[in-house]
Amino acid sequence: MINQLLHRQPVAVDRNEHRFMRVRMPVGDWSVASRLNALFVAAAEFGDVAREFPIVFVRAGNDDDGQPAIAPIAVFGLVQEENLFVDRAGEWRARYVPAVLNAYPFCIGRMDAERFAICLDAGWSGLSGTEGLALFDAEGQPTQYLAEVQKNLEKIEAEIQRTRLMCRRLRELNLLRDMRFDATLPDGAKLGVDGFLTVDEKALTDLAEPELGELHRSGLLGLIHAHYVSMGNMRKLLDWHIERLPNRG
Repeated sequence: MINQLLHRQPVAVDRNEHRFMRVRMPVGDWSVASRLNALFVAAAEFGDVAREFPIVFVRAGNDDDGQPAIAPIAVFGLVQEENLFVDRAGEWRARYVPAVLNAYPFCIGRMDAERFAICLDAGWSGLSGTEGLALFDAEGQPTQYLAEVQKNLEKIEAEIQRTRLMCRRLRELNLLRDMRFDATLPDGAKLGVDGFLTVDEKALTDLAEPELGELHRSGLLGLIHAHYVSMGNMRKLLDWHIERLPNRG
């Protein structure tokens, strides 16, 4: 999954072009993600994500049935290109790093429905010709490290597809509602965040028993509860946003 605010120069890993390339891992300077105000999160990581980030849902193109595709995201900032989880020194302010971000500088670039390529951000400062972990050995074969990177990305991609199917069920059950977050800043200015969806509590309560049982068995009910808990983190984001206002230093 390529994100233009993160993977600024994505290129497919190539044994000829990257034969002698090395990567200095782990990522220590997260300023590369400073403009990333939200990111896709998979169902499998909702428990970890909900402890530190608000989880909301957004429309993401169309599904195979022509209906709006739904994707869950972790919110990092309250305005465009603001990441409150990257401090001024480039350090990550949370204990958990969402899986797609944790895979950086690597990502999957889809060529079509069946084929994909392992890509990396060629603009990342952690690439080197002399230091770090090699991508290819002396014979030009993928190293064990690159094989592990590919395995991890394939796992993430599988979780992405599984999560999309689960979100489709939320849409089919008509559980999602447009939502808006409004706040008043210390100087009296208004801050509004919209364009996202949440699970409507009344719609969930009104579901018939068979559908509720289905949600429980599929694990969707647990994800919904994690989503509800996560929304308490919006207050933290507001506090951090206020800290960064110009008159706050």
